[in-house]
Amino acid sequence: MHSGFVSAGGRNLEYQLIPAHQINRPTLVLLHEGLGSVAMWRDFPSRLAAATGCRTLVYSRYGYGQSDVLLEPFDTDFMHHEAREALPELLATLNIESPVLVGHSDGASISLLHAGDGRFAVAGLVAMAPHCFVEDISIRSIEAAKRAFETTGLPDRLAKYHRDVRSTFYGWNDAAWRR
Repeated sequence: MHSGFVSAGGRNLEYQLIPAHQINRPTLVLLHEGLGSVAMWRDFPSRLAAATGCRTLVYSRYGYGQSDVLLEPFDTDFMHHEAREALPELLATLNIESPVLVGHSDGASISLLHAGDGRFAVAGLVAMAPHCFVEDISIRSIEAAKRAFETTGLPDRLAKYHRDVRSTFYGWNDAAWRR
């Protein structure tokens, strides 16, 4: 397994790249949810790589995990930026062509935006719970997450996964409100 940091989208991003166990397989690229990170995937990437034989990439987007700390609030188009600028640069830097994108929540939305752009080769797409439009339940969940962050031990639980848990949480939560 290779792990470390790679520059993409003008930021240093944390990543892990698990080698393929079989030849002629696509690379799986895992894209995390709104408060996710490399560490939050736990052993899933290794188990997925072993089960499929595929090389598997997992990375923390800007502002998440051990990647560069978020310095300014996300714009409402942060997922578009990730899909059209940061992700293509990351894939090019790591010599990954025609990946299978496996995204959850915000990561699924980024996967759809990347694949739907038309400029990037994608071998496949697994989109789990993407945000294709704003739903009332999503707004209520975002409100509840903010209350939990401010009134429970949630910051301490998230701190083991993110360099700067406050900027990560509020970067995600504040951008989610503006969608």
